[in-house]
Amino acid sequence: MTREEFSSSVAVLPLSDSFDLNEFDCGDEDLNDFLHNESRLYEDALIAATYLVVSLSTRKVLAYFSLANDKISLSDFESKTEFNRFRKQKFVNEKRLRSYPALKIGRLAIDKSMRNQSIGTYLLEYVSSMMVDERKSGCRFVTVDAYVDAIPFYIKNDYQFLNNDDEDKNTRVMYFDLVSLL
Repeated sequence: MTREEFSSSVAVLPLSDSFDLNEFDCGDEDLNDFLHNESRLYEDALIAATYLVVSLSTRKVLAYFSLANDKISLSDFESKTEFNRFRKQKFVNEKRLRSYPALKIGRLAIDKSMRNQSIGTYLLEYVSSMMVDERKSGCRFVTVDAYVDAIPFYIKNDYQFLNNDDEDKNTRVMYFDLVSLL
């Protein structure tokens, strides 16, 4: 299925009680649990917004992602020097800020039945277009705390490691610079 065929056969919709979330199974207990039990709590507390990718023909939830506000700031780096290197690389001759706005992908999961169809890449592009094309708010970066197993996927989609402080952790902070799409 091409990306165009996929995008014309699904809808990306805000979390809703109109869909049976319990049928969704991505094979990861933590990601399933978030959708089944926590996503509504995060919505109600205004902590994250969850979006469902729903088949137009079957109304089955094929994937989901949740988004929250984030920032890349001085505190994300071991030293001010390291932050300044990052800043100079991205913001030549720009005003020096202590942080830069970002959108965090808190969760991203694809149902097991839909794996290996480039849906994850489609969703990363969709999220980026929300910020670049629709300009919902000022946002320079998309960030993610990538599970170690998902790191190759994010690298393939041009995400970079923010720093090396988390090399031995279960997740790594990665980012995508939205200016690369302009």
